[in-house]
Amino acid sequence: MTTKDDIRLVAGGTELTVQGGNGCRIGSLRIDGTEVLRQGDHYGSFPMVPWCGRTENGRFLSGGESYQLPITDPPHAIHGTVRDVPWRLARSSANEAAFTYDLTEPWPWNGRVTQLFELSEDSVTITMGIETYGDSFPAQIGWHPWFKRHLREGGAEARIDFDAAWQEERGENYLPTGKRIDPRPSPWDDCFGMPDGVDVTVTWADELELRVQSREQWVVIFDHQQEAVCVEPQTGPPNGLNTHPRLVTPIDPLEASTTWSWRRL
Repeated sequence: MTTKDDIRLVAGGTELTVQGGNGCRIGSLRIDGTEVLRQGDHYGSFPMVPWCGRTENGRFLSGGESYQLPITDPPHAIHGTVRDVPWRLARSSANEAAFTYDLTEPWPWNGRVTQLFELSEDSVTITMGIETYGDSFPAQIGWHPWFKRHLREGGAEARIDFDAAWQEERGENYLPTGKRIDPRPSPWDDCFGMPDGVDVTVTWADELELRVQSREQWVVIFDHQQEAVCVEPQTGPPNGLNTHPRLVTPIDPLEASTTWSWRRL
């Protein structure tokens, strides 16, 4: 989906398109003319906020009260509330753009989300923050990129390499059980812990190497689709509103960033 709200950033041979009107997602990342992200209205790379992944049965507790979120991936609520809504452009230049979104229903609290994109010839850094307009609330920040499994027809399949300290055991409800286990081989729809920061490499042999890094220690890796693979850095695990709540307060906003860097092979 291309709209009047799209912002195109350029740095050397790299072009990045941010779709402000479609959840402030990266709709396209082209490196020397090669598209890296799966195309489509619901793909590219979207922000996950104010929670990441699934929230169990759409319910969570805060301050002794129970809150109900819309069930968007039955029986759970998934990926936050901002990935399909219009954001407001705050500023832009040739290789940088900033957007804002004011949280509203169905999220129970008022607050503002900001997202900044900074592009260079060989990397993009994305920074997101949440601040409250009043009461404190729990929240998470994350990103959900859909990297193409094949950059070109007949090309190499994407290989995912990483060294995790643990894997969150996944229950039948696709949520972490609370038990940490040794990392298991693919296929994955799983959360991994990296205490020294997220560091995952996606390689298309003889074509491109792309590295996803973040100071955060949680990453979900998904490779169940034929068309794409996902490497999702985030500030807490799935169901984190219940198990690892991070409070956003008037004096302590939540901020996180991720950097993708690449090199031709």
